[in-house]
Amino acid sequence: METLTHTDFNFKGQKSVYHGKVRDVYDIDDKYIVMVATDRISAFDVVLPKGIPYKGQVLNQIAAAFLDATSDIVPNWKIAVPDPMVTVGLKCEPLKIEMIVRGYIAGSAWREYAAGAREICGVKLPDGLRENQKLDSPILTPTTKADEGHDENISREEIIARGIVPEEVYSQVEKYALALFLRGTEIAASHGLILVDTKYEFGLLDGKVILIDEIHTPDSSRYFYADGYTERLEKGEPQRQLSKEFVRQWLIEHGFMGKPGQKMPEMTDEYCDEVSRRYIELYEHITGSRFVPGETDRKPLDQRIYDNVAVCLSGLSL
Repeated sequence: METLTHTDFNFKGQKSVYHGKVRDVYDIDDKYIVMVATDRISAFDVVLPKGIPYKGQVLNQIAAAFLDATSDIVPNWKIAVPDPMVTVGLKCEPLKIEMIVRGYIAGSAWREYAAGAREICGVKLPDGLRENQKLDSPILTPTTKADEGHDENISREEIIARGIVPEEVYSQVEKYALALFLRGTEIAASHGLILVDTKYEFGLLDGKVILIDEIHTPDSSRYFYADGYTERLEKGEPQRQLSKEFVRQWLIEHGFMGKPGQKMPEMTDEYCDEVSRRYIELYEHITGSRFVPGETDRKPLDQRIYDNVAVCLSGLSL
C-alpha cells in the first residue's frame, strides 16, 4: 500500500514548511497552517525507517473529530479538513510546553516510579502503586517542547520561574487540559475504552489561548480496553491497549530505546501492516465509525492532497 513519508508542496501564499517527526506544517501567508499528517511513525524521539499505511489519515481524522467535540471547552485552531490527511487552521504562537495529563500510572511515568521516583514534575506520588493503576485524580506532568532531541519533564513552578509561560496563562492552560481530559475520558468510556494519559499543546492568537496540533490520537494518547481492566490489574497482567505504546514495547524487546549505539530492528512489511491494523482498530473504537480509506486509485497520494488543499486555500483570505 502507498504510504506518504515525505512532502514537498508549494501552496499558494506559502511562506515556509516545517518537517516534524510525523507532521509537515506549511505556513500560509503567516495567517494559516496546512498540517499534513504523514504516515511516518516515531518512538523515543526517533523517526522509524518505514511508513505505516493509513496512519496519517487515522491521526488526522481522530484529531479533527475531537477538536470538534471539545470546541465548547476551549477554542481551537481548526478551520477545515480538505483531505483525509490534512487539517487547515489558524496560525498561532505555540507555547513552549506540552501538557501531559495522566489518569493512570503507566508508560514512562511507571518506568520512573518503578525505578524509585516518588515525585514527577513536582507531583508527589504515594508508595505502593501498581503498574496501570488508576490515580486518585488526574495529574499534570508537563514537559518542555524541544525543537530537537528529547523533551524534558518540568514542574509548574519551574515553568513560571523560568518565564516559559506567564503564570496567568499557565493557570488557564491547566484548567483547559484537565477539562479536555475529562471530556476525552467520557467519550472513551462510551466506546468501552479507558483514556489513560494524553498530551495537549496550546498556542496564543491575539493574546487568547488556543488548542493546537492533535488531540486524543494514538500518537498522543494511551487507551486501555475497559473490559478486563480490573482482572488484569489484580493479576499483574499487561493491559490490552490501543496506543503507540505497543510500538515502543516492540522496540524495547528488540533492544532499541533511541540511545547511541543501539540498532533499529527491521520493520518488515508484515509488521507495518500489523501496526496499521492497530491504528485503524483504535479509530473505529474511539470514533464509533467504520474506517474508510482515502481514495488513492485515481491519482497519486501527494497529488490528491495538493489538489484538495489548493481548493481549500482558494476560499480563504490570502
